[in-house]
Order: sequence, then structure tokens, then C-alpha cells
Amino acid sequence: MRVLIIGAGTGGLCLAHGLKKAGVDVALFERDRTPRSMLIGYRVGISPDGSKALHSCLPPEVFAEFVRTTARPPKHIVMRTEKYKELLVGDIATDLDDSRSEKSVSRIAMRTALLNGLDDVVRFDRTFTHYTQNDDGTVTAFFADGTSETGDVLVGADGAQSKVRRQRLPHATVADTGITSVAGKLPLTDEHVRLLPPLADGGITLLFGPQGEFVIMHVMRFDGTGVEDDYIMWGYAASHDKFPDMKDMSQAELKQVVLNLTPRFHPNLRELFARATPETVFQIRVRTSERLEPWEPSAVTMIGDSVHLMTPGRGIGANTALRDAELLCRKLVEAHQGKNAVQAIGEYEREMVEYGFHAVEASREMMDGRSLVHKPVIGRVAAALQRTFLRVTNAVPPLKRKMLSEDAAERDHVSSPHEVVHAG
Repeated sequence: MRVLIIGAGTGGLCLAHGLKKAGVDVALFERDRTPRSMLIGYRVGISPDGSKALHSCLPPEVFAEFVRTTARPPKHIVMRTEKYKELLVGDIATDLDDSRSEKSVSRIAMRTALLNGLDDVVRFDRTFTHYTQNDDGTVTAFFADGTSETGDVLVGADGAQSKVRRQRLPHATVADTGITSVAGKLPLTDEHVRLLPPLADGGITLLFGPQGEFVIMHVMRFDGTGVEDDYIMWGYAASHDKFPDMKDMSQAELKQVVLNLTPRFHPNLRELFARATPETVFQIRVRTSERLEPWEPSAVTMIGDSVHLMTPGRGIGANTALRDAELLCRKLVEAHQGKNAVQAIGEYEREMVEYGFHAVEASREMMDGRSLVHKPVIGRVAAALQRTFLRVTNAVPPLKRKMLSEDAAERDHVSSPHEVVHAG
């Protein structure tokens, strides 16, 4: 069996490794000209789900290199007001082994690590245009350079703007969430550390403003591995109506927009905004998939954002893509060993649609411009109630344990005998 994968993102690379390790003929095609091209964003949080999938699919030496490139893992989840006042502090499990633990990694370091051992599989500068399904059951992928490739299965791992999805599921819709985000990063220096909220260095920090806006902050320490320089990353998000027209703004102007929108935020936080390296600042309008009804399987399928695009809320997008890759890999290996390929893909899609769109909906709850907290007047009341809920939860240990355990369960699924074995 020959499998063609479109897109060298996190899920596509994980799937390629798993198939190659199992002896399946696999080829992966990526439109970027080089491994470091077009990578937007700086930090990826790998949950236990993501770690299990990577451990399952990657050869041991590649998994070890991936772990080496990760930053110091977070120990806390910390929620505060925009003025650094504490709302909730919880611990993140740090006693799990590498095959199941939480990790922080930069996007560039992760792609570099996952490309190890795939020189004979990945082809850069190959822009996919469309596919045809042939009378003999094979699939042919066509590329902008006039070339084509034929295989038994085609997998779209080509992200939010997936051309595979547009052809395979033309009725699938991607909706605007009503949220805009601006992000940036700055070097991790002693001076900048002093500007951070308490526990931010060593944790994941969420700061909630009075009108539904919020800030997420990550501190990335690579402990002298040489993978990358240590840095702080921040992301500011609010409903579209809070922002001016930013269509033609420079990166320095985008940073100034955030400063203009946060005059009453803690001065140290505003200083972190101001000190972001201008060329690292970028904006996105947050979009997400709408739930799909099940469809008839074929030799063409999809993983990750190409089928269930989700918001950055809850940090589960990349991990759901990795979960897809591990599940699809198992099903395609079964097809390689004799099972009907379309049947195997149908089994994958039935399971993926359920957990994938559950994740989409969970992530949208945190980033939805329709929420009350974003409304002009009642939004302040809703935001105040949200803060009160978090403070009460923080003060009542059973409530806090329940909240944190539910969140942990969303990031650490065990849904098959195979996963039970790998989860220990």
C-alpha cells in the first residue's frame, strides 16, 4: 500500500513516521520551500494525548530527540486579572514519564525534530492543487509544478485552508469566531522576568480583562540545550469590535494597537507588550470548523485542522491532530496487512468525528465572540461573575480538584486497548 500525505505539519509528520516505522510506503508533500518557512506562532503545548501519539508513532531515537528539544515543562496553570490579582492557581502533573507528560515546544524546534529520519519521505516546495480518484481505486494527487503522484490512500494534513477538504467535503464550513488575537515574543532576560506575574516563570498564565479580553503567557526555557534562545510569548485576544481596522498595519503598529486597548492593565504587563520584538508580532482572526454529519468513507481522508479546525482555546488543536495521526496510522497499518483500506478509513473517521468535534466545541467555549463577556454592558457583569466563580473555586479545594481533574481528563484520553498499553 502507498499513502500520500499532503502537509508537513505536526500531524502529517507524526503519521508519516508511524507508517514508515510499520513498513508502509509513504510520501509527504509540503508547499513550504524549506522546513523553517511560513511557521506562524511560537509555542505548542503537548498534552498527554499528544505525547502518547508521538511516542507510539515515532522511532525511539526521533522521540528522544523531540523530548530533548522541548522547553522546561509547565508546573502550574495560573489565572489572574489583568492587574495580576490571583483568581485560581492549580498544579500540573509533573511525575508522568516522557511518553505521557505535558510538554512545551517551539514550532520550529518541533518540526526540525520530527523531520529527522524522513529525508526519503518529505518533499518540500510541492503545492497540492487537486486529486482524482481512479477506476482502479487509486488516488492521484496533482501539484502546481505540473507533477503528480499516485497512491492507494490520500491524507489531507494541510491545515485550516485545506484544499483536500474543499474537494472531499465541499459542504464543510469554517466559521469566524468573532475573536481577533495579536501575539508577540521577547527575549527572556532577568529584566523581563521581573515584569512577569507571580508563578508565570514555570507555568501557563491566563489573564482575564473586564470586557472579555484575555492574555495568555508562556515562558520558554530550553535549559541550555542550544535548541533555541529562551523567550517569553504573549497573546492578547478580544472580540473583533474592540480592534481598529488592522488590514495594512505594520508589526510595530499591531503592537501599538494592543497597548492602546489596555491602558488600565498592569503596567508590567503593558511593558511586556511594548518590549515584544516587532518582527515577531502577528495577528489572526480566530476561525473554527462547524460540526459535520458523518460521511461515506473513501480512499481520501483528513487529519487535524484540515477536518476539525479549532480555536487556540484549551490548547488542544495540535494534540487532537496527533491523536488523529496515531489512530489513522493504526487503521492504515491494518489495511497494509490485509484489511480493506476504505473500511479501515471509515473506522478511523467514525471515531475521529466524535472526539474531534467535541474538541472543536470545547475550544470554542473559550474563544467565542458571541459570549456574554464580550457584550458592551452586560459583558462587565458576566466577566465579574466569571472572576467570582474562579475565586470561589480556588478557595474550595474539592471544587478546584474537580475542575482541574476534568481538564486533565480532556487532555489524557485512553480510548482503546492499544492506548492503554502505551499509557502504562
